[in-house]
Amino acid sequence: MHSYQPREGHRLAHDPLNSIVAPRPIGWVSTAAADGTLNLAPYSFFNLFNYSPPIVGFSSTGWKDSVANAEASGEFVWNLASVALAEPMNLTSAPVGPEVDEFALAGLTPAPSQLVGPPRVAESPVAFECRVTRVQRLTDAAQREVDAWLVLGEVVVVHLDERVIVDGVFDTLAADPLLRAGGPADYFTLGAERRLRMQRPGADPVPRS
Repeated sequence: MHSYQPREGHRLAHDPLNSIVAPRPIGWVSTAAADGTLNLAPYSFFNLFNYSPPIVGFSSTGWKDSVANAEASGEFVWNLASVALAEPMNLTSAPVGPEVDEFALAGLTPAPSQLVGPPRVAESPVAFECRVTRVQRLTDAAQREVDAWLVLGEVVVVHLDERVIVDGVFDTLAADPLLRAGGPADYFTLGAERRLRMQRPGADPVPRS
């Protein structure tokens, strides 16, 4: 068993943490600066944290434009990064200045949102319009601040492409999400042949399609 304390180093060729907690949904977050400049960036630390109200969140290592814009405006949009959008998504991770519009940089179309200011990615099959509920700087176990910020937001509008709705049910495979894995370049995709179904004890049987 290879055991280590993270503060003392992992003694491996690459930190295994984000390879272990994987694959992860990508937080492809669009925001707008006060002057109207659009920002679009992917975050591999992203997830859903609550059903009702629906709350999603992303964590940024370093105080980046997405965090600054979300805190200032109180709004952001999460866009699903599908496999078809892998290359444009990757382009939006470029380390560019706050004056650069990543929509234009990646050749993507900003589509107007309904209830928030930042636009969604028109090419994405799913988008969540979000209002910020909390921006929290993270701390270690000793309550020392670290260079990372967690942004949580309530989902106020959900946009679904009709093509990802099959027989009235959202079809995850049809959305074809791109999933972040470990290392500097690894991603994963989903496949029907890897589906595994399990029912919770005591739950009503789920019809098989």
